[in-house]
Amino acid sequence: SITKERTEVILQGTSSLDPNDPSAVWEEFEFKCKPGDLKRRPCFISPYHYRLDWLMWFAAFQTYEQNEWIIHLAGKLLAQEEETLSLMGTNPFAGRDPP
Repeated sequence: SITKERTEVILQGTSSLDPNDPSAVWEEFEFKCKPGDLKRRPCFISPYHYRLDWLMWFAAFQTYEQNEWIIHLAGKLLAQEEETLSLMGTNPFAGRDPP
């Protein structure tokens, strides 16, 4: 069985110079198959899983210290690394300055 509630890790970035500013707009990096936008049709790729999306589910059950790869993932997203961005469903900063 699986849990009845699902905790999600959400990765967001902002173009604001001061991320603590209450008016800063935070934009979400969406994954290819990880649940996110409720209006998006679910991904169906049985019997396979997108590995990163699958790992994000398990990361939500632990702390970032137990999943250090999340910090490296966030750093690569901040650096706008093409290889890493290819694993994502959307890049809200495409064609703009990095977050």
